[in-house]
Amino acid sequence: MSQEGEQASSDRKKYEFRKVIEDLDNYEGSGTQLVTIYVPEDRQVSDVVAHVTQEHSEAANIKSKQTRTNVQDALKSIKDRLRYYDTFPPENGMVLFSGAVDSGGGQTEMITRVLESPPDPVESFRYHCDSNFLTDPLEYMLEDHGLYGLIVLDRREANVGWLKGKRIEPVKSASSLVPGKQRKGGQSAQRFARLRLEAIDNFYQEVAGMANDLFVPKRHELDGVLVGGPSPTKDEFLDGDYLHHEIQDTVLGKFDVSYTDESGLKDLVDNASDALADAEVMKDKKHMERFFKELHSGELATYGFDQTRRNLVMGSVETLLISEDLRKDVVTFDCEACDNTDYDLIDRRKATPSHECSECGTDVEATDEDREDSIEHLITIAEQRGTETKFISSDFEKGEQLYNAFGGIAGILRYDTGI
Repeated sequence: MSQEGEQASSDRKKYEFRKVIEDLDNYEGSGTQLVTIYVPEDRQVSDVVAHVTQEHSEAANIKSKQTRTNVQDALKSIKDRLRYYDTFPPENGMVLFSGAVDSGGGQTEMITRVLESPPDPVESFRYHCDSNFLTDPLEYMLEDHGLYGLIVLDRREANVGWLKGKRIEPVKSASSLVPGKQRKGGQSAQRFARLRLEAIDNFYQEVAGMANDLFVPKRHELDGVLVGGPSPTKDEFLDGDYLHHEIQDTVLGKFDVSYTDESGLKDLVDNASDALADAEVMKDKKHMERFFKELHSGELATYGFDQTRRNLVMGSVETLLISEDLRKDVVTFDCEACDNTDYDLIDRRKATPSHECSECGTDVEATDEDREDSIEHLITIAEQRGTETKFISSDFEKGEQLYNAFGGIAGILRYDTGI
């Protein structure tokens, strides 16, 4: 699969996860009866089954009969689901949710959900029983943290690694042979200074070589590089253009850190938090700036559900822009009188409406089977036409405008269609 295809698949999976999480967040139990289990990929399924069996046994001690029954039923449902898995969970682990949720009118409904292979690995086994499902760790995974290269160095040592999501991964380290500032006996000051500068230069080249080997193969996925260390060292390193030019161009900034061992990588990320936050929003800003440029002075912008969908079907949309806040369904109305098909965008909380055919005026009825999530609907068409999909945050002015002024849906075209 191409990088574009992998990214589209990842974006779609994140959206599907986000939808499930939003549903789970809306559920409530009448007591501490909603069970959540986080399972890392290296935890044997048999161990999880044994833990669930133990919890089921201990639940017999719950005083409330209703809560006791609901907890045991939830654990039994989870245990039944675990039978479908082999020795280990899927890649990155899985999260299981089960419990009796309030369905209105004093009634409850037993639900069970399993989310496999989340965007980031489940870090540790966790069993949680409460009146709400535990979704915070998953929500954090869905935040777009990106991929960043990390370099910390002084004239004694250096470490290079990754920031992947929230995980800092040290990868390579080096120690220098740079002599101290005091020269050894028998050497002239001039010769000593020259040898020392050569040693510093060689060390900077070694560090750059480690960074280039690590970052250049990932340069198309890289969201930026952070460099840390004491002021003279990091300045000399960056000003000397030791890094590959494509990596040098992605440097987001240089930051003071006290340590240059593996702990220095964490200090670097902490000190660069503002730059990282700005970088996340900047990606969305660039897409919206291009959209507004085309909207005001070009012919390659489309917006609104109907126009954007028609352009998508034609294959003319290069980039589909969808607001992260969009929460609507699309209803398909098939008119039997004239074989025309219309689409209507509605609030997902509202009932399916009737519709007047745009061609012949016939009243057309639709059922709940004729409606689907609008984002799923648009992404499916986009994938079939090779269109890139970007979810846009509303945490900045133009992202907010996408939602409020353009209905949360827009696109940048490959060519002008006149639509």
